[in-house]
Amino acid sequence: MDALTRVKSWIGGLTEIGLMLLALAIVAALLVGTKLPFFGDVTGNIMALLKALGDAGLVGLIALGVIIWLFSGRRTA
Repeated sequence: MDALTRVKSWIGGLTEIGLMLLALAIVAALLVGTKLPFFGDVTGNIMALLKALGDAGLVGLIALGVIIWLFSGRRTA
């Protein structure tokens, strides 16, 4: 296995772990409340990101499309 493949594997694994932690934080925030000790205000941050993308107009729509495209090939456990 060459170095580039190994680095891509590590980055893919870290991304999957990050997405799983994000999903866990969203579910925990819905069950417990918005302020979680370890995760912080996850739902508030997501809402702020979506508001910023919405306020950006066409550029925000393009950025949202790029974000969705980047994560569309990912699958979690």
